[in-house]
Amino acid sequence: MRRGALLALAVFAGGCSTTPPSDFIPGTDGPPDRHIDVSSIPDAKPRAEPLSRYGNPAFYEINGQRYYTMASNDGYRERGIASWYGKKFHGRRTSSGEIYDMFAMTAAHKTLPLPTYVEVTNLSNGASVVLRVNDRGPFHQNRIIDLSYAAARKLGVVATGTAMVEVRAINPSQGPATVQVKHGTPAPEPAQSASNAPTPAEPPQAVAMYIQLGAFSSRMNAEQVQSELGDTFPMLHISPSVGNEQTLYRVRIGPLPTVEQVDQLSSRLLESGVLDARVVID
Repeated sequence: MRRGALLALAVFAGGCSTTPPSDFIPGTDGPPDRHIDVSSIPDAKPRAEPLSRYGNPAFYEINGQRYYTMASNDGYRERGIASWYGKKFHGRRTSSGEIYDMFAMTAAHKTLPLPTYVEVTNLSNGASVVLRVNDRGPFHQNRIIDLSYAAARKLGVVATGTAMVEVRAINPSQGPATVQVKHGTPAPEPAQSASNAPTPAEPPQAVAMYIQLGAFSSRMNAEQVQSELGDTFPMLHISPSVGNEQTLYRVRIGPLPTVEQVDQLSSRLLESGVLDARVVID
């Protein structure tokens, strides 16, 4: 799931690097000890807010990696892998200084300004929710957003732990947000039958996960990468993409069926010296 509900507030206020606290180390996390009807929990309602006093430094560092806080959320849209966090962090302070409530419709993001409102869509079942980002994370390779327990239930992510999602920022200052929120039946608790899984509001489009090592305007450069790594990673291939009157030669591994396989291959790429690979969903 996730790492911890995070950095000391003084660090974010000062905007400098630090060593994360001891509870940053992943441990046991999970759903609440009692059943909760999340269908009665409303989505976050976007409204204009000032930036949080805490959680918006120019940059911060975790485990030697530097993250730069975005100056604006305008136009932000990204696909990637979501995770969720629950009772281990319930009642603890978030990076913004607010108390984490696993039953609220919130999320954590590494670089979006705090707070930011986002629409998150599960690309596997079509369910969507609107969340308020008020925390930093997840600091796990290949994850782009950490969902509260309630959000994960509504999106159908609790049982699987992760999901392919699209995250779109909502800017309330530009007028009323046009958000078509699609709720399926809340996902079952892990102990319940999978037959109660979310029913999509509309059939989702088929998507697949890839690890992309680079995109080159020169096919020769792409072929060089393929030559260097193709024997180690047999699924590596070149995928041309045409757009804006230009052809890009994308070097990819995949499609990959599971997040576990994505994580394993990403670790192997790091061991091979490939530092800029990223997960692509399309």
